[in-house]
Amino acid sequence: MNRATTTLPGDPPGGGRAVAVWSIGVAVYFVAVIFRTSLGVAGLDAADRFHVNASALSTFSILQLLVYAGMQIPVGLLVDRLGTKKVLCLGAVLFTAGQLGFAFSPSYGTALASRALLGCGDAMTFISVLRLGTRWFPARRGPFVAQLAGLVGMAGNLVSTLVLARLLHGLGWTPAFAGSALAGAVVLVLALLFLKDHPEGHEPEPFPHQGAAYIRRQIAEAWREPGTRLGMWVHFTTQFPAMVFLLLWGLPFLVQAQGLGRATAGELLTLVVLSNMVVGLVYGQVVARHHAARLPLALGTVAATAVMWALTLAWPGAHAPMALLLVLCVVLGACGPASMLGFDFARPANPPERQGTASGITNMGGFIASMTTLFAIGVLLDATGDDYSVAFCAVFVLQALGLSQILRLRGRAARRERERLVASRVETVHVPAA
Repeated sequence: MNRATTTLPGDPPGGGRAVAVWSIGVAVYFVAVIFRTSLGVAGLDAADRFHVNASALSTFSILQLLVYAGMQIPVGLLVDRLGTKKVLCLGAVLFTAGQLGFAFSPSYGTALASRALLGCGDAMTFISVLRLGTRWFPARRGPFVAQLAGLVGMAGNLVSTLVLARLLHGLGWTPAFAGSALAGAVVLVLALLFLKDHPEGHEPEPFPHQGAAYIRRQIAEAWREPGTRLGMWVHFTTQFPAMVFLLLWGLPFLVQAQGLGRATAGELLTLVVLSNMVVGLVYGQVVARHHAARLPLALGTVAATAVMWALTLAWPGAHAPMALLLVLCVVLGACGPASMLGFDFARPANPPERQGTASGITNMGGFIASMTTLFAIGVLLDATGDDYSVAFCAVFVLQALGLSQILRLRGRAARRERERLVASRVETVHVPAA
């Protein structure tokens, strides 16, 4: 059977109302991504504003991602416990305050604190949106809905690349960042007024809070599932090359190492985002129809990314040709959709009451890899006198680590998923004797 999932008893109905409610949650995530990636177009300006070198500049993004990654399991537990509306609203408050603080930061230290606050709020958005999708749409639509959420997030990246960059260079630092913070206030009001955790008649079964024992059990049981761990390593291995490129080091690499103007470099960053959006739609449709395509798509994306980076960094001339940079950016665009496949391994491995925790564990993977690579590139650039060919070799080390874990876990995860599918079919077709 090629279909990912059939309609199950008790599945949410979906429909127009589901799309409307889910869209509000996705709008919160959209704004969070704009704020998260805003430093990607302001990296060189931030270095001048706060008088810092490459290592210190990378600390902005590293701290933001450190907070984000560290919050994933707590946020997953909060979503499982409190529901999506409360967590999303709290996240909107925090990331808006962080963006506003960054706009008015007079020093490097206060700017760091603002990015940490932003990372904390940002961490609360995506897992909440994933949960919102599982509560409002049938299970068979899960892969497509998740990819669509990721696509909308990349649209937020596009806004950073096109709109915020122009505001930054047209209006200046403080007006651009303070003005963008208004978007956070708008989505907060929308979420407070119109967001609902689930459709009527599909309330989750209540269960008593059991303190630390409950938390330990949720984490342990989610981690015990090979599908959760495989999902985390797929996310780890696929997401970070594009995240590092878009979040901080892409613009300096294209301008300083490849000799491009800022406008041309910005267009290439935009190409990464556009490629992400197109590939996301394709991956979502393919996986929704052919569940077995998950791993080949993920491994193919890892291989293509490694090949393109190797060709770009090893090019014998002073600068890689534009055609090669274009292909590199198109391939990097597939990294985001490939990372979403990690959730398609974790989702069927865990029951509904553990989905938030499992998603949190999965989502940690790519951000830990991104944080590590951001730091490594910054250190290597300072150590080698801005030799990007050496610094970006950190990408291959992280890919090799992640790939080894994917290959180690894939067999166990597949066997466990087949066992769950067989058990689910038996429960669905069983009819007690009259």
